[in-house]
Amino acid sequence: MNDTLSLIPDALDAFSIGALSLEDLARTMRDASQEHEPTLPDRYLDVLERLLNQLESAALFSEESCSFSREDMVSALVEWLARAQDWSNKTLNPPTPKRD
Repeated sequence: MNDTLSLIPDALDAFSIGALSLEDLARTMRDASQEHEPTLPDRYLDVLERLLNQLESAALFSEESCSFSREDMVSALVEWLARAQDWSNKTLNPPTPKRD
């Protein structure tokens, strides 16, 4: 197993306080999601790519607009990470069937 998703929380924290650039955050998240084992399903990679594209597009604006909130996007990335880690954990440790 190669748990590269565990690298993401520190990157998100650093980005949230301005210690990591958007470009570095996006690269870290893309690399971690693609190199993680067990391999994430395509749907997880697709959702992450959409979130990162929205964040990168919004970075072109200097202020938050009505349709975009940097804080909301970071929250969406945190949510994505939680779901990806949950999927990974369930894949590695499937529930034991209960016997009657």
